[in-house]
Amino acid sequence: MKSEQGKNKKKSTEQAVCPISKKCGSCQYQGMSYHKQLQKKQRQEESLLGGYGKVEPIIGMKNPYYYRNKVHAVFDRDRRGNVISGTYEAKSHRVVPVENCLIEDQKSQEIIHTIKNLLKSFKIKTYDEDTGYGLLRHVMVRRGFKSGEIMVILVLGSPILPSKNNFVKALRKEHPEITTVVLNVNDKKTSMVLGEKEKPIYGTGFIKDELCGCTFRISPKSFYQVNPVQTEILYNTAIEYAGLKGKETIIDAYCGIGTISLIAAKHVKKVIGIELNKDAVKDAKINAKENHITNAEFRQGDAGEFMVKMAENDQKADVVFMDPPRAGSDVKFLSSVVKLNSKKVVYISCGPDTLARDLKYLTKHGYQVKRIQPVDMFPFCDHCETVVLLERK
Repeated sequence: MKSEQGKNKKKSTEQAVCPISKKCGSCQYQGMSYHKQLQKKQRQEESLLGGYGKVEPIIGMKNPYYYRNKVHAVFDRDRRGNVISGTYEAKSHRVVPVENCLIEDQKSQEIIHTIKNLLKSFKIKTYDEDTGYGLLRHVMVRRGFKSGEIMVILVLGSPILPSKNNFVKALRKEHPEITTVVLNVNDKKTSMVLGEKEKPIYGTGFIKDELCGCTFRISPKSFYQVNPVQTEILYNTAIEYAGLKGKETIIDAYCGIGTISLIAAKHVKKVIGIELNKDAVKDAKINAKENHITNAEFRQGDAGEFMVKMAENDQKADVVFMDPPRAGSDVKFLSSVVKLNSKKVVYISCGPDTLARDLKYLTKHGYQVKRIQPVDMFPFCDHCETVVLLERK
């Protein structure tokens, strides 16, 4: 009987379709079975990357729902003056109310609904983008799936939250698992969610989570992959492809808070992580210390310029890990990879089209693609991550 109920539950979940998918626009594959989504992504990968070698079968999720560990809601009022929370309608700044998103962490969504219900009793007005009047603009919730720690970020149009201590008390009464609450001030007319100024009003102002056996400190602005289940697969694949023996010096370009650097550190002699964002570098250094890793160093700056200087000084790196943003890398960075002349490059990409463009450059300048592994990090969305191993010819 239990197994039959499980089958029916699974079947209903498989057929679940988001009622606001057309207005929201975030999930391009709503209404399509997960099996067909994977097939479509596989075809796309083979079309774009198949000319460089065999594309391995895409690695999908066992449960492709509620996987996002970072949930963002924009706050507004409807025509009747009722508080709503949700997402911007595709290609607009009209707010679409969201009651249940099929890809966002359920506990985080519950917290956002509780905040929405608390606003009236605390007389907190939502921010109006047109007039600049009001206080609460956005709420972001970040949850450590392994640690269970939860950070709530309240994005305000001005720095003062009335009765903030009582507000936090009321929120934690409903959700005692919240470990920190941060006020972020965004008083500019901008499409950016987070402003520059922030301060914790409860807890430490950050959370920790575990990934591939390492613990990471996550601040409000830290980049941390939103699908931790698939991230472990992605990063373990990257480490495996590098074929590390324990004597290598490696570069982690675009290192962020040091995720790949610290995961790889136990397999190599030395790691150098480079990142432009100074806050991320600060977190990376703290993460190294807390994980008792002494063979990783982190530099704030441009990774391309750093590698060119290494090459000019006849310094070597055996492997370069590169995990650029969706726009991929530019020619300046790719030329620095070529100048450094490392034996291997492990490219972790979140955009197969820009990956194909960058592979074209690298294969024209002395590198050969050896392995290609797609990993589905974003079920129901058209994005796909890929790990590619390149070796010097």
